Amino acid sequence: MYAEQATKLVLDAKRLASLPHLPPYATTTVRSVTKEVRDIERENSRLLAQFTAASTQSSDGRRFDPSNDPGTAAALLVNHLSMRRNKRCLLAYHRTRTNKLEEMCWNGADVAELQTSTVQVSAAGEPRHATTASSLSAEEELYAHQYSDLLAAYKGQWTDIDLTGSLEPPKDIFIDVRVLKDAGEIQTEYGSITLTKNSQFYVRQGDVERLIQQGYLQRLS
Repeated sequence: MYAEQATKLVLDAKRLASLPHLPPYATTTVRSVTKEVRDIERENSRLLAQFTAASTQSSDGRRFDPSNDPGTAAALLVNHLSMRRNKRCLLAYHRTRTNKLEEMCWNGADVAELQTSTVQVSAAGEPRHATTASSLSAEEELYAHQYSDLLAAYKGQWTDIDLTGSLEPPKDIFIDVRVLKDAGEIQTEYGSITLTKNSQFYVRQGDVERLIQQGYLQRLS
């Protein structure tokens, strides 16, 4: 059925909105949708070929008239709408992933972390096992690098302001945090501290807000 694969992309885009990470790029599905668009376009060309050939051979040759060929007209209309739907689904899928990618870059995610993810792979009759694969397509990787560079240049003009910080004013200036993974030494307004895994600190929220967003620290209630 036409647009069946494209519907899968729309459902993937819908699920993506509620995920904290970017799932692997649906390369196989995207290729299936684009191939379907090309196949439908060739089918339309085939349907119109007989009328085009007749009109070029003779000035009074047979021309396509929807009222005289309702079956052909209906087929052309269905094919056109199917191609249009496929293209809109492709645009929606890629736009949703682009928005998610931009959001993660704004929140300080590293491009190298976005490029890899752990995916569960299974073969027939074999247990599932984890493998590391790229979450981004080649075009998305290039876009992420260029967008991050552009974002860094923009933020460089506002060094005194954290543009990725929360827009809501903090209720507490100082908070308790636990280190989830080693982050090395950081500089704060009150000196440097070394963040080692499982250690706890009482620090100013503004100094560690970015590390909390990146998953290095966990705020304790």
